[in-house]
Amino acid sequence: MNRWRPDEFIAQLAEQTLERADQGRGTDENGRRRRRAELAERLKLFAQREASLDPVLLERTDCGDFIRERVEIRTYGQLTMPVYVLIPKQGQGPYPAAVALHGHGYGGREIVGLSPEGEERPEGTGIHKHFAVGLVRRGFIVVAPELLGFGDRRLAEDEAADRRQSSCTTLASYLLLMGRTLAGVRVFEVMRAIDYILSRAEARQEGAGCMGLSGGGMIAALTSALDERIRACVLSGYTNTYKDSVLSRRHCLDNYVPGLMELGEMDAMVGLIAPRPLYVEAGTGDTVFPLQGVQAARSG
Repeated sequence: MNRWRPDEFIAQLAEQTLERADQGRGTDENGRRRRRAELAERLKLFAQREASLDPVLLERTDCGDFIRERVEIRTYGQLTMPVYVLIPKQGQGPYPAAVALHGHGYGGREIVGLSPEGEERPEGTGIHKHFAVGLVRRGFIVVAPELLGFGDRRLAEDEAADRRQSSCTTLASYLLLMGRTLAGVRVFEVMRAIDYILSRAEARQEGAGCMGLSGGGMIAALTSALDERIRACVLSGYTNTYKDSVLSRRHCLDNYVPGLMELGEMDAMVGLIAPRPLYVEAGTGDTVFPLQGVQAARSG
């Protein structure tokens, strides 16, 4: 008996899903508008943002050439989110704003120059390379949210364990059971972070740039596709094809949004950022979002 393996079933179903996605959707602005509306529906974004952010300053540190603040804001209902705000000391404000989104690791501290315990750490350590610090030193006022499931925003059982252990899979599972997605909550909260940084007197009001790495790259891409206040986007270690990345190996459950592939390949989703500027960075040794997938997405 010739058995048809689950691998072949998934490959064929993915191909059929993408074929259907390419039918009936234009590539002009009207087509992009329809895709954006469908994307918001797949993510299950909360319907509206409450006006009050209720920011609370938790700490303020002079880092020499910039100021680092940790602020807690209210995102949805009683849910709060800590964000780091990095403010340049050179030049004169208001400064251009940037949103910096960390990937898998120990959370917001990893991109602002701190260890998991909050101690100062030399710039350049780890895969994140403290890129939020690089942005503030280039003259941006930077907001770096702690994405839900990382750092101080993990479930109690994970917080009691290793500092690097995230709550992504458990939170994603719980939210799916309730008809929500972890990606959708994160995108919504990043929009709240944009609300906050653009409310600050030190920031220019015309919009913000956005940079994300790996899992943060996914959230940067989704948020930039939906929120036109993001004027330019940098995606590092994420842009690929679904076939070569999230369908080719085991990934964290936070990568999977029900029905996302029905909107097309990943390049179609990232293409919703157009016509705003987009910079894509890829590593030759990246095994999670491999270079061949980046090149396939580019040629597609």
